[in-house]
Amino acid sequence: MMVKRLCRAASISLCLVGGASAAMAGDEIPIISRQITDYRIGSSETTFGSLEFLGGLEMVSSRALFGSLSSIRFRQDQKHFIVVLDTGQWLTGSIERDARGRLSGLSQVEITPMKNRAGRSLEGKGYMDAEGVALDGDRILVSFEQNHRVDVYPDPGFAASRATATLPILISRKMLSDNRGIETIAVAPASSPLKSGVVIVSERGLDSEGNRMAAILSGPLKGLFSIKRDGSFDVTDGAFLPDGDLLLLERRFNMAEGIGMRLRRIKGADIRPQAVVDGELLLEGNFNSQIDNMEGLDVFQAADGTTHIIMVSDDNHSILQRNLMLEFRLSDSRMLSAASD
Repeated sequence: MMVKRLCRAASISLCLVGGASAAMAGDEIPIISRQITDYRIGSSETTFGSLEFLGGLEMVSSRALFGSLSSIRFRQDQKHFIVVLDTGQWLTGSIERDARGRLSGLSQVEITPMKNRAGRSLEGKGYMDAEGVALDGDRILVSFEQNHRVDVYPDPGFAASRATATLPILISRKMLSDNRGIETIAVAPASSPLKSGVVIVSERGLDSEGNRMAAILSGPLKGLFSIKRDGSFDVTDGAFLPDGDLLLLERRFNMAEGIGMRLRRIKGADIRPQAVVDGELLLEGNFNSQIDNMEGLDVFQAADGTTHIIMVSDDNHSILQRNLMLEFRLSDSRMLSAASD
């Protein structure tokens, strides 16, 4: 991805010196957080179509390994999370909230080096460029680019374990360039037509028609499909809604158009082998919005039954970029209907 290329030297340097920080794995990482109260800079507007902005965080740490957040997944308690860093690290922790229920900080943050199937870690971004993570019962699935693959880790025990298996990705590796690989991995709800199927989406691996390549790796609808590519946006993460629809987070960064982000909703019923799917646009952001290099996305249902969406950014360990966490609530009659069924 272009943003990564701009900061490649800095990232590689941090990987090379990461051994000293990794030696303290298990220590809590100090995080300083600043609350974000507006999504549109200078505007008090909170409603954007079916999404309501609930607040966010800008996060920094004195520990060099903090940053490069690629993908996030929350545990069932909607508080504890697992993040993969594209420098080949696990980041775990929990979110804190203020008296109004808004994001106020992170706690219990730990960073641990990921291990490959041979039990080795800190091999650099060429081999451990983690881009996507998904929770799947008693295992955690991680997608990697450059060395394109999906590795399986046991859950619990993932942080201390080597990868135990590698899943066939169905997409031909020759269709995936080094830095445009499997950016997204997500597990569909058991009640959806995909029946808990594992879905992967490439960042910019394109088929013969110029559409983004994707695959259903398991379940009754196993096979390849494509997602219509529109403009200069690339997929950076995705997560399934409780009703089986797929949310896709997309990012744009180039000198002509600047930075951009958008969120699309793909109907779950449309996802099947040989299909070319497109989605409804839910949210857009640009330099007038509180965004950066948006890379991670997850969805959870809060205690009151409402659907929350949390996105995180990847700062590429650059002083020109920020680590952000943004939270939205989805207000949608389709979700309310699904919840009542």
